[in-house]
Amino acid sequence: MLLMTALLFLLPLANGNTQQLSFNKSVVEQGHEFTYQWLDHDKATQSIQFTLTEAGLFERFRSFKTYKSSYAQKTILRRIKKQMRKEPMPGVRVSYTQRHGKFAIEAKGTDEIKVANAYNKILKLEQQVTDQYFTETYYHPFTNHEQVSGIKVDHVSIANDSVADLKSLKPIILDKVSIQNIRKATDYVLSFVQSIPYSTLESRMTSSGAGFNPPLKVLWENQGDCDSKMTLTATLLRALMPRIEMAFIYIEGHAFIGINLPGKAGEVSIVHEEINYLLAEPTGPALLPLGKLAPESELAINQGHYSVQNFHEVLTTQNAQQLEADK
Repeated sequence: MLLMTALLFLLPLANGNTQQLSFNKSVVEQGHEFTYQWLDHDKATQSIQFTLTEAGLFERFRSFKTYKSSYAQKTILRRIKKQMRKEPMPGVRVSYTQRHGKFAIEAKGTDEIKVANAYNKILKLEQQVTDQYFTETYYHPFTNHEQVSGIKVDHVSIANDSVADLKSLKPIILDKVSIQNIRKATDYVLSFVQSIPYSTLESRMTSSGAGFNPPLKVLWENQGDCDSKMTLTATLLRALMPRIEMAFIYIEGHAFIGINLPGKAGEVSIVHEEINYLLAEPTGPALLPLGKLAPESELAINQGHYSVQNFHEVLTTQNAQQLEADK
């Protein structure tokens, strides 16, 4: 194996927290090799070494950018106009206006039925174009527990599209923990991600994606905010367990994951859409295994101050079958 360059970080220990003992990344023939060493929830030394490709690291989300409402509106309106030119509506005149980053479409004509049909068509087209734009850019409309709406990163789509780049870690992790014990596998992944240094979360509702790192970028930069580390954790668990049902849980200024597992006495879980999710904190640096949350997070859950985004619903059958075949 050709070693071209290497970068090594030694990090100080912190009492009561997960501890990343060392982090190394180096350029190798296949891409970039990563080596981590950390202390887990039981203060035992853990380590992992894996290689990620150039394409996964630098190409997968190359077009991912912070969300700009005015640019999004202009792009959506331009696409609507283009489609309307392809499918003109006889007897109806369509006009477009845009002010302060928002657009309006007006249909006029002498036939009320034709005008009404035109508005129905325009509304459907606008929804289709908007949905497609959000899919392409990895954003989606989001409403928090206080019923405040905004646009945030679609962490589910980011995780789903990152699984292929991290599935090579599955046999490496399974050499260390048995997939037959979901708790052990989950705690191993949790302690790994918790030990990665934390960066402060920008406001989810107003940051427009600023500060968010997709999973492989978290590994590359060796840091991530809670949304980024949550997404990395869910991606790794999806690569390990393709069919398990998971969810992303959001509270004010924080996020964690839920896994469809039965809880034990004293563990924190929620029921969402008739599915029980055992909760876990991927952020760190607190030493919190599956089922344990920080006191402020547990309080928010008990008060119902959270929102949920399902992960399992977006996993395609093809991806699941492929991941099962890789066992």
